[in-house]
Amino acid sequence: MTPETRLKAEQYQRCSRSNSPFASARRVCYNAISSQDPLNLTLPNRESGFSLLARNLAAQDDRLRSAFSVLRKAIAARAFPACSIVVTSRGELIAHKAFGRFTYDPASPEVTTTSIFDLASLTKVIATTAMAMILYERGMLDLEAPVTAIVPEFAGDDSDSDSGNDPRRGEVTLRMLLAHSSGLPAYEKLFLRAKTREGLLQAAFSTPLAADPGTRADYSDIGFIILGIVLERLADEPLDTFCQREIFGPLGMAHTTFNPAQALKDSISPTADDHTLRRRIIQGEVQDENASILGGVAGHAGLFSNAEDLAIFAHAMLNAGYPILRSTTVELFSRREAAPEGTSRALGWDTPSAPSQSGKYFSPRSVGHLGYTGTSLWIDPDRQLSITLLTNRTWPDCQNQAIKQIRPAFHDAVIEALGKNA
Repeated sequence: MTPETRLKAEQYQRCSRSNSPFASARRVCYNAISSQDPLNLTLPNRESGFSLLARNLAAQDDRLRSAFSVLRKAIAARAFPACSIVVTSRGELIAHKAFGRFTYDPASPEVTTTSIFDLASLTKVIATTAMAMILYERGMLDLEAPVTAIVPEFAGDDSDSDSGNDPRRGEVTLRMLLAHSSGLPAYEKLFLRAKTREGLLQAAFSTPLAADPGTRADYSDIGFIILGIVLERLADEPLDTFCQREIFGPLGMAHTTFNPAQALKDSISPTADDHTLRRRIIQGEVQDENASILGGVAGHAGLFSNAEDLAIFAHAMLNAGYPILRSTTVELFSRREAAPEGTSRALGWDTPSAPSQSGKYFSPRSVGHLGYTGTSLWIDPDRQLSITLLTNRTWPDCQNQAIKQIRPAFHDAVIEALGKNA
């Protein structure tokens, strides 16, 4: 651990030892840079009104005929049974369609524009990264802080033969977790050896590093599981509670939630026919097994939503973060990281690379993210464009990978229909 990271860890630990009613001051004390700001920790003024998306759907079937054809052909080829999309352009909702049925059974319910999908890793940006952005601008999160300052369990101990005595763990910062450069592996089937939330978290905290921190960008579910706990400890409340109050509620994302109520089950597309772990059809509960063991609320997966709610979120990002964030915060988190060399990652978000799941036309300043269940959101500030694509491509057994060709083809067809230079 460098002297700088050791100092940050000691600062946080000193500030967090108090059990007094003023212990929450540790959050301002912790971020030394932000604490110099004269406690201007309020959100942007919500009373002045949020510019809602204007609906302009009359021409969608003619204008986006070729793009919709891509999706219809994908369903016919059994790339996925269900699909819902929204396209926004320059403050207007210009396409909102649903295709297919919940499963390949002809008697299965038809998808509607209000159908809800398991977002999988879109949770990382819609919930976890957005929460990190809010905490950052309130002075409660320091990007350069070591993870071990907030989650001491991440340091490991002598009894842990895998992670103990690895000094590199003290070098992992919150920025590295967000940028997927922590050195943690991409994915581990922690659910095979941990059957409780506490056990799975301990398994995540003790997962050995696969690379030196900061040397390469490797997308990591494990990193975002840990990041979710970091944010909960900094905010002193659960991830789902914070996100509902500070993100989904203010934006009017009424169909966005962790652990959907049983009453919503019939409006949620199923994601898997699980014959191994849970031995039931997975519908209305998170498909990701690690997130399931964590109780359905995790930093890497667990969020459910519909396409229109994601379009509202995208519209806020295109509105420079208003009304939940400041423009400078959006700019910081959506800027591609300078290191490690060759990374396409921003903070939480991905950016277009070659080849890209965003397709050929999204501008370099675009940000987006994918979800394992076949979901995606891409946002282009230069074109003032967002494309939300929600599918359940994991039905019934997660084997079909055709979404990797369909997604960029759909994006390209949309932008070509709108005009490549629009």
